[in-house]
Amino acid sequence: MSNSSSITQFLLLLFTDTRELQLLHFWLFLGIYLAALLGNGLIIITIAWDQHLHTPMYFFLLNLTLLDLGFISITVPKSMANSLWDSRAISYSGCAAQLFSFAFLIVAEYSMLTIMSYDRYVAICKPLHYWTLLGSRACVHMAAAAWATGFLTALLHTANTFSLTLCKGNALGQFFCEIPQILKLSCSHSYLRELGLLVVSACLAFLCFVFIVVSYVQILRAMLRIPSEQGRHKAFSTCLPHLAMVSLFVSTGMFAHLKPPSISSPSLDLVVSVLYSVVLPAVNPLIYSMRNQELKDAIRKLMTVCFPKAVMS
Repeated sequence: MSNSSSITQFLLLLFTDTRELQLLHFWLFLGIYLAALLGNGLIIITIAWDQHLHTPMYFFLLNLTLLDLGFISITVPKSMANSLWDSRAISYSGCAAQLFSFAFLIVAEYSMLTIMSYDRYVAICKPLHYWTLLGSRACVHMAAAAWATGFLTALLHTANTFSLTLCKGNALGQFFCEIPQILKLSCSHSYLRELGLLVVSACLAFLCFVFIVVSYVQILRAMLRIPSEQGRHKAFSTCLPHLAMVSLFVSTGMFAHLKPPSISSPSLDLVVSVLYSVVLPAVNPLIYSMRNQELKDAIRKLMTVCFPKAVMS
């Protein structure tokens, strides 16, 4: 039996024990990571460069993209390094830092998605009051609130989780450190305190989800009242990427943590965790740029400035 004071490292879950498949995992994650860096980085540079994109919608998208970059950067590099060096270890402090960062970014991203639904609601349902309700100061305050909410939530959960007595070894059933996996190593009743905090966080997340749903119900009603087909199509195009991101984020997160034990298995848990922690941050730039003609035009214009000969040919 060991307790938390004697644990100096944790053992993360390996995708495979076969050396060839470990190297395949390394190269696959490297490709996804580089794609995420390229896609998210391109959106950040484009929004910062193009003056026409200095609007509340793209300001929030810029924040969301920064969160996505951080989200994928706290899990993938360590997993790649472990596969490359055939290791499972992560230090105690490294696990705490990873858990804090993951909780911080996932809460901040969900908060930002909630704010973005409000932005779309105001833009379509109250267009005449858009710049009054979403001025530069209001946008900065809302974005700061999302980041601060993530930071404070993560700080509270991390401090509480790593104050528990751990006496069930140091092997985690996940390829990164997260709260449910640490709780499984605790054998004291003090873990109920963290479960209580998780329930409170889940209730707040549900309220955000209700807010998003109500916002889109109002948006849909307003869109149906738009007389021109072109106007409805434009409104739909600005809402679809955000709606797709919210749907994927919420559905994968809920399935990962709320699925019934009867269908749970280590391989399924691993696939779902890869979906919401690795794949989603990588494909979000693609989701947002596919239906957004304004963003695509700005990216094309940036490419023309940076690589005029390549674009011309």
